[in-house]
Amino acid sequence: MNETHFVVPLQGSPSDRYRHRHTLAGGMVGGFVIQYEAQIEGEWHEIVRYDTAHGSPHKDILHPDGTSTKEEFPHYTRAEVMTLGQTDIRKNWQKYRERYERELRRLK
Repeated sequence: MNETHFVVPLQGSPSDRYRHRHTLAGGMVGGFVIQYEAQIEGEWHEIVRYDTAHGSPHKDILHPDGTSTKEEFPHYTRAEVMTLGQTDIRKNWQKYRERYERELRRLK
């Protein structure tokens, strides 16, 4: 099994990054994690994650109170959801960060 892992700063921001990890088996995506992370007040927070944990590809929107909102993709392949996650995070990371920071302020 071949594994690829890398971290990319988003639009050159030192406090916003996207983590990519996937495995290939026989040319097919075996498993993956595509995750947006933001450094807020000196700590890294996981904000959005696309992955294959628990067997099927899905998206988790993570909230500062420790809860998450899950979206399933039952009619997509793992490779399609992996690509969807990459595109979504690169395009919408600022909106995800703003939402997370708003929720974080409400908790204080």
